[in-house]
Amino acid sequence: MQLNLAALDIAIIALYVLATLFIGFWISKRASSNIRSYFLGGNKLPYWTLGISNASGMFDISGTMWLVYLLFIYGLTSIYIPWLWPVFNQVFMMVFLSIWLRRSGVMTGAEWINFRFGDGLGARLSHMVVVVFALISVMSFLAYGFIGIGKFATVFLPWELHSDPYWNEVFYGLIITAITTVYVVKGGMFSVVFTEVLQFFIMTIACVAVGIIAMQQVSPEVLSAIIPDGWTSVGLHWSLDIDWSAQLEAANAKISADGYELFGIFFMLMLLKGILVSLAGPAPNYDMQRVLSAQSPIEAAKVSWFVNVVLIFPRYMLIAGLTVLALAFFMDDLRAMGDAVDFEQILPMAMKHYVPTGLLGLLIAGLLAAFMSTFAATTNAAPAYVVNDIYKRYINDNADPKTYVYLSYIVSVVFVVIGVCIGLFIPTLNDVIQWIVSALFGAYTASNVLKWYWWRFNGFGYFWGMVIGIGIALPLVFTDINPLHAFPFMLLACLVVCVVASLLTKPDDMEVLKRFYVKVRPWGFWGPVRRAVQEEYPDVKANPHFWRDTVNVVVGVVWQTALVAAPIFMVIQYWWEFAGAMLVVVLTSLFLWRNWWVKLEDYPDDMPAEMVREAEASIVSKQ
Repeated sequence: MQLNLAALDIAIIALYVLATLFIGFWISKRASSNIRSYFLGGNKLPYWTLGISNASGMFDISGTMWLVYLLFIYGLTSIYIPWLWPVFNQVFMMVFLSIWLRRSGVMTGAEWINFRFGDGLGARLSHMVVVVFALISVMSFLAYGFIGIGKFATVFLPWELHSDPYWNEVFYGLIITAITTVYVVKGGMFSVVFTEVLQFFIMTIACVAVGIIAMQQVSPEVLSAIIPDGWTSVGLHWSLDIDWSAQLEAANAKISADGYELFGIFFMLMLLKGILVSLAGPAPNYDMQRVLSAQSPIEAAKVSWFVNVVLIFPRYMLIAGLTVLALAFFMDDLRAMGDAVDFEQILPMAMKHYVPTGLLGLLIAGLLAAFMSTFAATTNAAPAYVVNDIYKRYINDNADPKTYVYLSYIVSVVFVVIGVCIGLFIPTLNDVIQWIVSALFGAYTASNVLKWYWWRFNGFGYFWGMVIGIGIALPLVFTDINPLHAFPFMLLACLVVCVVASLLTKPDDMEVLKRFYVKVRPWGFWGPVRRAVQEEYPDVKANPHFWRDTVNVVVGVVWQTALVAAPIFMVIQYWWEFAGAMLVVVLTSLFLWRNWWVKLEDYPDDMPAEMVREAEASIVSKQ
């Protein structure tokens, strides 16, 4: 069923697409001056622009469709399910990991590996396996974005490009993907960031408006008569206490297929995985690129903080608004679909029936912007690894700067094509999300936790841990095994391999470890390295902030969860619960300001003066 868009809506969409392309080409000359400008924006972008850019990149259409389906089926319990991702990795990032990461001064995650492990054989193997992981990750996220935009477009946009709905999805996905590729390839990081700032403001206006429309059209009494018992509860129970039998039997079937009935077990697995993945730091994708693009370590921490501040409230106003409209007005249509109902299409279906002209065009433009943001940010990450970490490092390190940029154009296009081809063979968003967050990120976890916190962990341990993880993760694509259930076994296997491989080989060069430790200053098991450093620099001390960081992380997760719950309570007009959530936000914000914000520092106070001067000179030279 297709929708005839009003002329005003079509004009708004066309104007937005043209503006996006114009920005990409307008700033392409600046972005193309050299490889650092292309990938990191020359380290000249302030934290709030990077934060908005990262928030816009996370505000993707595929993820939003997934979150609408979660809220529709699972109610307020769904505020915890995105911990699968895990969403609270941004809290770990803002509290300490962004600062640690940015102190390196490198351009990519693979380059960071050399900062940690040096230039020996183990380091070179680790460098290559990170490049491989990053490129698999890029292709997976490109496929994920392509699936989402196809589902959105075939339900929503007015032109029937093919009589077969499947090929209609494919053709829409190809067209929108091609437009996105043009502007990101031409403009690099400058194009991505500046366009995403525009996209974010468009999206915020649309989100708030949809939330208000839902509040005006659906009263709490009407909603209460529709939803099953337990839908509005944020409490945690051993089993999922939501029964859709009286409203929509297909929803019970979906809960059973997802495997979330024993929510207590699911929650513990999700929390364990989330904490470990968060401790590992960001995967080598667009999130890491934003941190490395920051002007300083403190600015990097503020980037991760600002993402939470600007992303969560408007996004969940949209999610809650569309969910409430679908619950109130679309239930009969969903029942009529029987077992064939696709809950991932609730978002576009609710939009096309219940959002008024003008705002509809703005919302379509905003969601196209969300897709383009994520797709663009992911695409920008691929050439950073191929060009900087393979071609420049191993093939030609003295090429003209523009050669690297032109090669980046080619690599971006190649990876978009591969990602689209993968997307043609994956049936649902939930399938690809489950595999990315549990299998692919599971492959990454053990090696990347140990690299921060254990001095004896070396390049060989990192390499073999990643190889085993990737080797386990890839076959899971072709099985019916739930990747989350496989995560503990994958983690244990990788952990054993990491430790054994490290202990059976020599430690990394002590000079490399000393430089890493002094500059980054992680807490953890670094005693032998610290004692070696103190022989040369007696004033250098261990990082004393483990417990402060731990407390700030716990408070930060509560703060973030309250930020998620508050807009949902507002849209469903549960005002006492909304007030309680906002009170939690205020109190936790005050705590974090006092115990985190005012205590941020670029480098440790006891860092040797020559290293401070070197680090500051590096930052200044990039501005």
